[in-house]
Amino acid sequence: MEVRLESLIDGARSADGVAVIVDVLRCFTTASVALSRGAERIVMVAEVDEAIDLRSRGVGAYCVGEVGGKRPEGFDFGNSPTEMLTADVQGRTLIQSTRAGTVGVTAAERAGLIYGAALVNARATAGVISAQAPERVTVVAMGSSGLVRNDEDEQCALYLRNLLEGRHPDPDAVRSLAQSGAEARKYGDPARPHFPTSDRDAAMDVDRFGFAIRVRREDGLLAARAEYP
Repeated sequence: MEVRLESLIDGARSADGVAVIVDVLRCFTTASVALSRGAERIVMVAEVDEAIDLRSRGVGAYCVGEVGGKRPEGFDFGNSPTEMLTADVQGRTLIQSTRAGTVGVTAAERAGLIYGAALVNARATAGVISAQAPERVTVVAMGSSGLVRNDEDEQCALYLRNLLEGRHPDPDAVRSLAQSGAEARKYGDPARPHFPTSDRDAAMDVDRFGFAIRVRREDGLLAARAEYP
C-alpha cells in the first residue's frame, strides 16, 4: 500500500485511490458525534445555500455547519460536537457544510473511495482501509478553510499514515502536538463563544469512536455513513 500525504484544497483535488479527507476542528469530529448518536446519514455539501435548499426539499432534517467558525444564518446547528451531544438526530439525515472538511470531500473527484477523518476516529479509519488493502491511499490535511495548513490536521494525517503503514504511534504525543497549535488555541476565548473549550476537548479525544466515516454518492448526493472495521 502506498500512502501519500497531501494538504489543502489542491491536495483534495489531486487525491486518487482511497482519499481520506482530514478535518479535526471540527467537521469530522462533529460528524462522528452525530453518527454515534444515531444520525442515519450526513449529506455533505460545499456551500451554505445548497444545504438550505436541500433541507427545503426534504432531503434532510437539519443543516449543520459553519462559516468563519460561526453557525450560518438559517442553519439549525453550528459545526459543533458539543451541540451534537444534545441534538435530536436519531434516525435523521443531516446536511453539513463547512469551509474545509465538506469542501474537501466535494473536491476529491478523482478518488475511488472517500473517507472523512479526525483524531476521534483515526484508528478505526485506518483499520477499515487496511482491511481493503488498496494500492494507494491519499491522506489530505485540509487545514484552515482549505487554504492554510494547521497543526491538528497535519498531525492527524501523520498519525493515519503511521497506522496504515503498520506502526504504533503514541496517541498522547499526537494529542499534545495537535492541541498546542494556533487553531486549537482559539478555543475557550470569551470573546469568541463560537469556539467553546468543550469542542476542542472533544476533538482531541483520540480514537474515541470505533467507526470510519465513508462517503458515497446516493441519488447524486455525497452521503456519509458510519462504517465499522
